[in-house]
Amino acid sequence: MSASGGTKAIVAALAANLAIAVAKFVAFIFSNSSSMLAESVHSLADSGNQALLLVGGKKAKREATPQHPFGYGRERYIYAFLVSIVLFSVGGMFALYEGYEKIKHPHELTNWYWPVGVLVFAIIAETFSFRTAIKESNALRGQRSWKEFVRHAKAPELPVVLLEDLGALVGLILALGGVGLALLTGDSVWDGIGTLCIGILLIVIALVLAAETKSLLLGESAGTEETQKIEAALVDGTTVTRIIHMRTLHLGPDELLVAAKIAVQHDDTATEIAAAIDAAEARIRDAVPIARVIYLEPDVYSEAEAAKGPDPEASPGGPAPAAH
Repeated sequence: MSASGGTKAIVAALAANLAIAVAKFVAFIFSNSSSMLAESVHSLADSGNQALLLVGGKKAKREATPQHPFGYGRERYIYAFLVSIVLFSVGGMFALYEGYEKIKHPHELTNWYWPVGVLVFAIIAETFSFRTAIKESNALRGQRSWKEFVRHAKAPELPVVLLEDLGALVGLILALGGVGLALLTGDSVWDGIGTLCIGILLIVIALVLAAETKSLLLGESAGTEETQKIEAALVDGTTVTRIIHMRTLHLGPDELLVAAKIAVQHDDTATEIAAAIDAAEARIRDAVPIARVIYLEPDVYSEAEAAKGPDPEASPGGPAPAAH
């Protein structure tokens, strides 16, 4: 992920959400619309979420310490997970509560032009924010679908902003629909129904974000393209003849750990093997620059050992490594 691109999308979303939150709250005061209150809290929660992403990005840049020898890259995953919690609780659950209260105890809408005007303004502002997130994401998405991008992106910021902006736009349309139906029918229960729909939407988005960031927190391997590049760079055909097995792990969005057992010639000297390992590490870093932590273990390849099946060093339940 381009750090500058992610930051640009976050700042654009933060600026839009702060302005929209103030406008929505003013509209709520003048109209007594529960949809506007839910939407103002939603925008305030989104603003806090963007602030969390910026804090996470800053903390992730800290240097490694003896206590944390692999650095703090996963701070970005932790703060992205906090975003899902805030969106679920502050945004989704509050909207469900407010919608229930509005349906149970309906209040007449007043000064209807306030919520309608603010919602139209908010849709325009959110569209610009969403457009920025799409533009920055397209630079990294390549040929992948949007679903694949959100599911497999190693940097959490852009998927989070994309889903938040999408949820904000759909929520605004739901709020506008609820307010519009309440005005047309004279029944403010529709305002409460619109608020309930906003709450359900936010909870669904929060659960998707939580599931994706949980996977990143647990530790994901390199993508297929990066793995293929690493495998191609490892083997030189002379000293390093094949990969016996290999593991990769993202220490953060921009840092990858590579651990591999490589086959060398049985009559190579220690000096030759050390030189081959240094050369292999250099080739890997040239092919995949984010591969910053590399551990290579030389061994002599044995057909008999490979035929035994899974690598005994692999974790229980893990996939059997292929003998290349």
